[in-house]
Amino acid sequence: MDLGLKGRTAIVCASSRGLGKACALSLAREGVSVVINGRDEAVLAAARDEIVKATGAKVTAVAADVGTRAGQDALLAAAPEPDILVNNNGGPPLKDFRELDRDALLNGVVQNMVTPIELIQRVVPAMQRRSFGRIVNITSMSVKMPILGLDLSSGARAGLTAFMAGPARDLARHNITVNHLLPGMFDTDRLRNSTGRMATMQGKSEAEMAAERKATVPMKRFGEASEIGEICAFLCSVQAGYITGQSILVDGGLFNAV
Repeated sequence: MDLGLKGRTAIVCASSRGLGKACALSLAREGVSVVINGRDEAVLAAARDEIVKATGAKVTAVAADVGTRAGQDALLAAAPEPDILVNNNGGPPLKDFRELDRDALLNGVVQNMVTPIELIQRVVPAMQRRSFGRIVNITSMSVKMPILGLDLSSGARAGLTAFMAGPARDLARHNITVNHLLPGMFDTDRLRNSTGRMATMQGKSEAEMAAERKATVPMKRFGEASEIGEICAFLCSVQAGYITGQSILVDGGLFNAV
């Protein structure tokens, strides 16, 4: 299916690896010029080269922390008027909520709620002028199914979802959609790190912990990053122009609800 995205420009945050990189790759395959982002310059350059080799698309790498004004400025200097914004960012590590001090709480909210909102504020004026925009926020299954120890991440991401519920409806008349992807357990560095921490806390091996986590998923496997990437690309397509304000679970059936 041609998604009607050839010639468009996208900013994909935190895209040097994992789910963000998968989203950038899927968009690039559709003919989108992509600005990718990360803080490790070597890893970011390798991701850029990989995506260019696989797709032939124009890929610009911007090493920056998107949680800072300077980092956001750098992204927007590379793509001043993007057609597509994919908000993605790592979350606070697994930690007992009693150990979170005020600074940690504020940093988590900035990371997973304030930063995406700031970027959305900055890209929508140009999207309105062109009567086209696609915004995808990668949040987490924990928005609907909180995970003990990831309370700060769950709360901040739920805050982003609630905050954007109104603006998503307001922007719809300009052919700008705002949707959220809620991944479950995907085979990424972040999942491996959290599995390792859980294993340590419970006195188990990482292999045992990983097997236990897989067993809780109806599909009995972790997701592949490419599965998120392809859904993200579809949400950015012309065909998805009537989908907005939605939180789409991609969790192998783990969240048990109608």
